[in-house]
Amino acid sequence: MSTTKVVPGLLLATASVDKAAVEAAARMARHIRDALKARGRAAIALSGGSSPVGAYRLLAKDTLDWTKIDVFWVDERCVPANHDRSNYRAAKEALLDPAGVPPPNVHRMRGEASDPAIAAADYDATLREVVTSKIGGIPSLDLVVLGVGDDGHTASLFPGEATTQITDRLVAAVPARADREARLTLTVPVLENARATVLVAVGANKHPALERVWAANGSLDETPARVIRGFRGSITWVIDRAAGGM
Repeated sequence: MSTTKVVPGLLLATASVDKAAVEAAARMARHIRDALKARGRAAIALSGGSSPVGAYRLLAKDTLDWTKIDVFWVDERCVPANHDRSNYRAAKEALLDPAGVPPPNVHRMRGEASDPAIAAADYDATLREVVTSKIGGIPSLDLVVLGVGDDGHTASLFPGEATTQITDRLVAAVPARADREARLTLTVPVLENARATVLVAVGANKHPALERVWAANGSLDETPARVIRGFRGSITWVIDRAAGGM
C-alpha cells in the first residue's frame, strides 16, 4: 500500500463478498462476547445499507445470549418501520427475528415521528439511560457497525453538511435533500467513543471513497467517513478485493 495512505486499525481484505460477510460476522461476535465477559452486558449499534446484511444473517446463527445485548441503530431514514428503506426493517429481517432478540432489548430510532428533532432528542436520552458504560461521561457502545457510501459518507454524515461538527448531542436530525429522505443519525461524539468498530465495505464502487478515507491528507467536508480516523477504540475494516482495488 502506498505510503500516502494510512489505514486506521486492522484491514481485512477477503476474496469475495461472501467471505467478507463471514469475517465481519466473526469480528462482530468476538467484540460482543468480549463485552459480555467484561461487563455482563453488551450494547451494539447497527448500520443499514447492503454491505453488512450478509454478516447480520450469519451473526443471527451464532450462539450469543441476546437477552443480555441491547441493540441500537447508527442511523435511520425518516420512514415507517415497515418501509422497504427502513434500516430497522432490514436488521429485523436479517438478524433480530432469526436470532430471537427480545423486543425490550431493541431500541429503534423512530423514523416515522412527525418531528425528527424530537425523535433525535428522545433517542439521545435512551442512549444515555440504557448504555450504562461510559467514557468521559458519554455512552461507550461495545460495537458499532459502519459502512462507507459511494460519496464518502458514513452513518448519515454527508459531504458538504455540518453534521460532522455537532458535539453537543449524541443524535441529530438530518434534513431531507432533493435526492434523499430526512434522517436520524448518531453523531461523532458517541461514534468515536465506541470500544470497537467493524466497518464493512464491498464492491468496486466503494474503492474511490475508501481511497479518500485512507489518504494521509483529506477533507472531512468532502469525505465525512474520515471521522473514523479519530475513533478511540479498535477499528476493523472488512472489505472485498474489489473495494480495495485489488
